[in-house]
Amino acid sequence: MMRIGLFLLTNLAVIVVFSIVFGILSRVFGIGGVHSAGGLNYTSLAIMCGLYGMIGSMVSLFISKWMAKRSTGTVVIDTPKNASEQWLMDTVAKQARAVNIDMPEVGIFNNSQPNAFATGWNKNKALVAVSSGLLQNMTADEVEAVLAHEIGHVANGDMVTLALIQGVVNAFVMFFARIIGNFVDRTVFKNESDAPGIGYFVTSIAMDILLGFLASAIVMWFSRLREFRADEMGAKLASREKMISALNALRPAEQRPDQMPENMKAFTISTGQSTGFSIANFFRSHPTLDDRIEALRKYNPNQA
Repeated sequence: MMRIGLFLLTNLAVIVVFSIVFGILSRVFGIGGVHSAGGLNYTSLAIMCGLYGMIGSMVSLFISKWMAKRSTGTVVIDTPKNASEQWLMDTVAKQARAVNIDMPEVGIFNNSQPNAFATGWNKNKALVAVSSGLLQNMTADEVEAVLAHEIGHVANGDMVTLALIQGVVNAFVMFFARIIGNFVDRTVFKNESDAPGIGYFVTSIAMDILLGFLASAIVMWFSRLREFRADEMGAKLASREKMISALNALRPAEQRPDQMPENMKAFTISTGQSTGFSIANFFRSHPTLDDRIEALRKYNPNQA
């Protein structure tokens, strides 16, 4: 229920912000409606799709840290209560200084699987969190490497870049889905009125789903790319051997169902993966552990 509530709240926020911004722009610049006497108004459609796509991504980005805390039950460490929490804080602080970013919030979430994530709208206002399972099942060297990997995501600005890419992709999907919907409505359903007909709405919805599914391959390609870059940062800040050891320690978790919330899976250090070639691999947020380890073996932190 918590996850459903957060999903509905996010979409409501997107609709409200979009309505306000689009209304202001319509008044200031005289932007007309999407549908006109001659059919689609492509300028208005492009503006509407661009705004909706980017606003949706930006709203999600700005509330990402808040949503992450609530969807995972992350408890932020304000004052360390034991040696383990103090070590976590000290390690993250040292790594943050090394990449010249402000100290992120550090938290722990209750999850038996070894995992971690980083999120936040700004590299200087980030959150780095680790699971209780990670602390229980990994050595200190491996945890250090995992933290360095997450600091890599923060320092590289991956959360912002992923949100921008998602926003652009959403805008293009929405734009072309409505163009196709209008074409089908006019040519197949022979709608000659100024208002869009049932063919437009049905086709647009269907194309939103189909094009959105195909376009997600682009977003997931970048997501996999940023994992390799974060692994390299883990090797640079900790060591290549520690990063490889940490990835190997994640292998048992791949054999069990992923316990992370769906909206957080792209931000974690690992998610269950299959091996070998598969069309599904184009839609995975993470490369396989074998691919990541192989890439690290070829990486020389001293030459980066």
